[in-house]
Amino acid sequence: MVALRDVDVPVLPLDRFRPLVGEERYADLQATARLTREAVRGRTVWTLNSTAAGGGVAEMLRVLVGYGLGTGLHVRWQAISGDEPFYAITKRIHNRIHGSPGDEGGLGPAEANHYRSVSEENATAFLGEARPGDVAILHDPQTAGMSRPLAEAGVHVVWRCHIGADLSNRWTEEAWRFLLPELRAAQAFVFSRQAYVPAELSTARVSVIPPSIDPFSPKNYDMSSEAVAAVLQAIGVLGGPPDVPATFARFDGTQGTVARRATIIGEDHGLDPSQPLVVQVSRWDRLKDMAGVMAGFAEGVAERSDAHLVLVGPAVDGVADDPEGAEVLAECASAWHRLRRQQRRAISLVTLPMDDVDENAAMVNALQRQATVIVQKSLFEGFGLTVSEGMWKAKPVVASAVGGIVDQIAAGTGVLLDDPTDLEQFADVLVDLLRRPEDAIGIGDRARRHVIHHFLGDRHLLQLARLIGELLD
Repeated sequence: MVALRDVDVPVLPLDRFRPLVGEERYADLQATARLTREAVRGRTVWTLNSTAAGGGVAEMLRVLVGYGLGTGLHVRWQAISGDEPFYAITKRIHNRIHGSPGDEGGLGPAEANHYRSVSEENATAFLGEARPGDVAILHDPQTAGMSRPLAEAGVHVVWRCHIGADLSNRWTEEAWRFLLPELRAAQAFVFSRQAYVPAELSTARVSVIPPSIDPFSPKNYDMSSEAVAAVLQAIGVLGGPPDVPATFARFDGTQGTVARRATIIGEDHGLDPSQPLVVQVSRWDRLKDMAGVMAGFAEGVAERSDAHLVLVGPAVDGVADDPEGAEVLAECASAWHRLRRQQRRAISLVTLPMDDVDENAAMVNALQRQATVIVQKSLFEGFGLTVSEGMWKAKPVVASAVGGIVDQIAAGTGVLLDDPTDLEQFADVLVDLLRRPEDAIGIGDRARRHVIHHFLGDRHLLQLARLIGELLD
């Protein structure tokens, strides 16, 4: 029997948004919180996904659950369990919903039987604690198979899909043929973009709710230049010992200290703080195209600029639901070793430890704040919150015009690449930005203002709360 893992999240106060979003937005947030408490009274709102750490979904859930608790709702978060074949199947579904074949394995009757078996075990474990009338928000393909047994037990089921593709192909169609039968019992669906909603769900209760960032989290809170340098020196990215303690603000408001070092593949383990940095942060996932970023930078930027590229991802043993991570990292490391020496000197691969989620987030925060330009050159992207994270930090972002990235970058707030496979265009854009630092600063300033208006957590909370209220009405 599987065992679901409770994920503890500290209570987050809503009033921290007040000075940032203004009185009108804050008043709307308070009023909606009051109405939602009345609608949910006596029930638990559950959120279930596949992992407590690693990736944007887990990060977003920490924030949403924390603020949900801050409104007075009874909210609980549980992470499901699965075996290696289960996660291989769900990764295959993930890739194919994005329009990519992934490992080209099957999604036939044998895979469906195993997927349902694991899903039913998770549902049985969950129903040992849930009650009829509760609300369960299930996230992504890993939890979709729980919909039917939960609904039959009287739980209100919402399925939240964080992934998708703008255009359908044989792979997306195969993935949805596999998943849709598992979702018939769900009462409501949430997608990040309208284009991601499959035609079969067009008459269902569908809400479009774009993701958001929390400006107060360890990954996004404002850091001084001294604090940034101390963290990067502590993890080994910048040379020398920290001049001040490498401390950071934890999710619960307490102070932490960066004690772990990154694992770095590079010619030098100590970069000059004055050197321009180009940074991409993502999972070691083929759809994020870390290898393409490295190839484009090596061939088109390394000999035309003194900038250094840092590709940043999690330690591959720290993300339980991503079986491809170690393989992709190994491919990137092999490609790095094949580069010419001058190119290798301009590029580093950095894996960050996942032992402490807040410490990991503070490392990412410091790397993004040290960056001159932030990149997200994904081949496919459900939404890509690293774009809004970089924009919030007032950095110019160069990103592929795919998926939800298009929704985040408005005119003048970043640079969209029409073709993410065009490495020459990618390199030319980077070189141009690096040679125009004043224009890059202006783009970053406009980007931060854009995120405040459109991609902070108060808007996300409002939309989700209204959906729950409508579901229970």
